[in-house]
Amino acid sequence: MKIKEFIGSTVLDKNANVVGKVENVDFNTETGKIETINLTLQKNIFSKDELEISFDDIATIGAYVILNKEIEKEEEVEEADEAETVEVEIEDE
Repeated sequence: MKIKEFIGSTVLDKNANVVGKVENVDFNTETGKIETINLTLQKNIFSKDELEISFDDIATIGAYVILNKEIEKEEEVEEADEAETVEVEIEDE
């Protein structure tokens, strides 16, 4: 696989959840080996975060980049924390 094919690849965690896309790759200039990959995490339509992953955390590279660890999405945590409260009034007849 060429590096230009690797950039933009979809990244899945070990549970096959979509984490994001490969944004950049950092190499060791002496050995030529990949050290880290930078991911763009899609939080919502207008917001993106970045995450740096060690090459050791990658299980396989193919049609998808599959990690050997689970990545928890912040937006899922935020949604759980922001549970909507609904107040109801019950009138006696």
